Amino acid sequence: MDDYSGAAGLDRPQSGQNWVDLVIPYGKQEIVQADIDAVIEVLTSDFLTQGPTVPAFEHAVSARVGVNYGVAVNSATSALHIACLALDLGPGDILWTSPITFVASANCALYCGASVDFVDIDPRTLNMCPEALKSKLEEASQRNRLPKVLIPVHMCGRPCEMEEVSALAKAYGVKVIEDASHAIGSCYRGSPVGSCKYSDITVFSFHPVKIVTTAEGGMALTNNADLLAKMRLFRSHGVTRDESLMTNPSAGPWYYEQMILGWNYRMTDIQAALGVSQLSRLSDYVTRRNELAARYEQAFRSEALDCPIRDDAHFSSFHLYVVRLQNFKRHRDIFETLRAEGVGVNLHYIPVHLQPFYRQFGFSEGDYPNAEDYYRRAISLPLFPAMTSQQQDTVVERVRSALG
Repeated sequence: MDDYSGAAGLDRPQSGQNWVDLVIPYGKQEIVQADIDAVIEVLTSDFLTQGPTVPAFEHAVSARVGVNYGVAVNSATSALHIACLALDLGPGDILWTSPITFVASANCALYCGASVDFVDIDPRTLNMCPEALKSKLEEASQRNRLPKVLIPVHMCGRPCEMEEVSALAKAYGVKVIEDASHAIGSCYRGSPVGSCKYSDITVFSFHPVKIVTTAEGGMALTNNADLLAKMRLFRSHGVTRDESLMTNPSAGPWYYEQMILGWNYRMTDIQAALGVSQLSRLSDYVTRRNELAARYEQAFRSEALDCPIRDDAHFSSFHLYVVRLQNFKRHRDIFETLRAEGVGVNLHYIPVHLQPFYRQFGFSEGDYPNAEDYYRRAISLPLFPAMTSQQQDTVVERVRSALG
């Protein structure tokens, strides 16, 4: 769920506004000397692209979350695509996801020739609502229109109700991909998000504003060796040097075969080196994000805002801190006031079904009421590990002023 992209312009200033005007951005990477040293070590080595650091990063992430395998790629969007392909999603199939996500969570189905539908969110958690999912699956089963793949999204880093989602998916024969782009470092009922305890594949993002970064990058994780083999092929042109996968005997050490149509989705050793270094600070980053979240919650306790809910079973990495205005009629005014005062607020996300591209498939206002109500009220406040308490106090002061 890549929610910030220079190419897409999703976090560029509004017309007439300079980057320097946004004194406190909503998100920001932290690059320390250890990161720079790790990248320089690769730059001065024999391998810049496909060397030993990519598998080292895959192993480090997999070990961290307790999963068997990881496939590093150049973006979380690519990870979602190869995950869908590995699960044989294709023409005639349907994928369901949340309407409150970045468009990549839905687009990955269209890349495979499949169609897309959505399940409304729980207004408390902002994640896919299990009750709405249950009702929709029952109806789809009666119409013989069940999805092949379900993508629950761990919005803002808060884990979805994966026990319920997984049970429903198994009951109806649906495969599950967790879009955990926001959620490395999160835990659900004592298990790290990414362990694939409740899913076939989990996807992480390592974009600069995510918890840890590789500049651009993502990873698909699984406990299934067959899915691993497929995703590795899809990542790299469908080409292999593994003789056990080839049609013909190897003609020599130079020999390779293209087995399927794949893509060039590979991560470089340069990116992986940054990722390995950043991963060593994951716990520190998540701890700091939770400290900042707790300070926001305390500061806004008496304000006309709904803050994110927290509980022990759903430990969030707090990639984002989204508040919702109780008076939605002031949403745009408050958003623009905060931007004008140098607070880099953002909105995650416009419901996917309301995008012009998706309206051509028959989606319209009123289809997913909870998602649409969320959109009218939501504001993402600045939150990043290097954010100082003084910066946060400034945000709080300006939010209170705008509300008042």
